[in-house]
Amino acid sequence: MTALSPLAPAAFPTMPIVAGVRLAGHECGIRYSGRPDLLMVEVAPGSTVAGVFTRSLTCSAPVLWCRQAVAKGKARVLVVNSGNANAFTGAVGMASVERTVAKAAEVADCKKSEITICSTGTIGVTLPDEKITAHLAAVRGKLAPDAWPDAAKAIMTTDTFAKGATRRAVIDGVTVTINGIAKGAGMIAPDMATMLAFVFTDAALPAEVLRPLLAKGADKSFNCITVDGDTSTSDTLLLFATGQAGNAKITDAKDKRLADFKAKLNDLLLDLAQQVVKDGEGATKFVEVRVTGAVGNKAARRIALAIANSPLVKTAIAGEDANWGRVVMAVGKAGEKADRDRLSISIGGVEVAKDGQVVPGYDETPVNAHMKGKDILVEVDIGLGKGKATVWTCDLTHGYIDINGSYRT
Repeated sequence: MTALSPLAPAAFPTMPIVAGVRLAGHECGIRYSGRPDLLMVEVAPGSTVAGVFTRSLTCSAPVLWCRQAVAKGKARVLVVNSGNANAFTGAVGMASVERTVAKAAEVADCKKSEITICSTGTIGVTLPDEKITAHLAAVRGKLAPDAWPDAAKAIMTTDTFAKGATRRAVIDGVTVTINGIAKGAGMIAPDMATMLAFVFTDAALPAEVLRPLLAKGADKSFNCITVDGDTSTSDTLLLFATGQAGNAKITDAKDKRLADFKAKLNDLLLDLAQQVVKDGEGATKFVEVRVTGAVGNKAARRIALAIANSPLVKTAIAGEDANWGRVVMAVGKAGEKADRDRLSISIGGVEVAKDGQVVPGYDETPVNAHMKGKDILVEVDIGLGKGKATVWTCDLTHGYIDINGSYRT
């Protein structure tokens, strides 16, 4: 196991029980030894589900299954394994998913269409699904409503810490709970959601309401993070609602009674997404990139991601070097409208360049001091419009090479 990220939170959060959710982690020896690598979650009958998935054209077999299962909007069981992504495994991979789904449906006494399944780990290796199916009855026997830390640990691969978040919200006078767990540290440049993230609420909300809430929330969180610019084959974000809170029936995602729930869900998703960045492989600094003045919001995000994904920018930050010229370079290569003579850049709140040149009398001392911290802020104003975006990333250190150079060995 890689050493704990210096950006890790002090502890896993205290997670309350979500009515209608039971879960457990279990060791089945797919790849790892001495640690859980199988997660099972069972939700109450009648639970609804929504999901967003990777748009990778080489997506995994579990993603293909989950897309069609989630489209029906009902769920009873989630099964997740770590250590093997079951991606680029062809018909063999799909057969593996179908065997696992069949066994999970048998054990939980539910429909196969109510089984959601995810895998994470090495790509291109056949999944020994018999190790999963042989343990499903045992792991179901361990299900408990408070096993959130074990659940978060069971889905880890190169993660150095388990990731969880919780929020309370009010829907029409009724308090509901939202809990979420996530995994991810490398191959992070989501094109929908994140590596793997699972959110559960006791709110009573139909799938047609969950879908737009989740899509918009993911766009403001997981689609705004990057570690290395590589989009996973397995990215999956699922939102389950058990309906146990007994709130009033809501059929429209735009219903004003959902305002607090929507805000708390978005906040939880952003919390999980930022935890993924803080566990970026080899990361020592958490970086926020804010872009304003672009011709539109999409242009602003593309520029921000060009900065956040630049190896030159990221290595400069790792070396605590206030090399803002690399930010200029990244803006110019983004493929969006930019005018050199209108560009302004600030680092740590200190303006370093304005109107296409260094600020007269620029003193790098406070910027250098900011670069030595763990939280780095880079702000860029394009000077052309009202478009804005914020993305989050981490620095690029030799640790990233060490982890990925030996990932399969």
